[in-house]
Amino acid sequence: MQKSFDLFFTSSNNHKYKEAKSILDSFGINLGFFKCNLEEIQSDSIKQIASKKAKDAFFKCKKPVIIEDDGLIIDSLNKFPGPYSSYIFKTIGNNGILNLLQKNRNASFVSVITYCDKKSLCSFEAKLSGTISTSERGNGWGFDPIFIPKNTQKTFAEMENKNRLSHRYKALQKFSKWYLHK
Repeated sequence: MQKSFDLFFTSSNNHKYKEAKSILDSFGINLGFFKCNLEEIQSDSIKQIASKKAKDAFFKCKKPVIIEDDGLIIDSLNKFPGPYSSYIFKTIGNNGILNLLQKNRNASFVSVITYCDKKSLCSFEAKLSGTISTSERGNGWGFDPIFIPKNTQKTFAEMENKNRLSHRYKALQKFSKWYLHK
């Protein structure tokens, strides 16, 4: 018997889906996974990138979808890598970021969740402030081993409760409130 889903998370990143599913399960939203590569435009706006991806995802999936795009924003690097985070991670990785930083290690993570169906295109943004560690710590994916949320001492990769305070959680919480009452 095929399982029925409320909507689909569309991405090529299984890690993001697992986090989103865990978070949305806690809000009573049954999330399926539609794995595919989405067109990613080059833009200085994470929201613009997310909107384009959501339209592409709905076109491919033909069902209500959400996508998530995020960016690591480092103050001393003039908000870089921002919307180029995925490319930077693939090219220089966490060690490359660590090597670029000197004293000012202030940073934030921004997440944009965009929903798309036949009638709606809605985005929900959240930001989490923190700092960049001086070395990789913990077993996590992406920038999790170097990002320390504000008022904590651990990187995301060292935390057991990341999904309760992350930028992704905050954006999915905003989305859930809207989705459950639309």
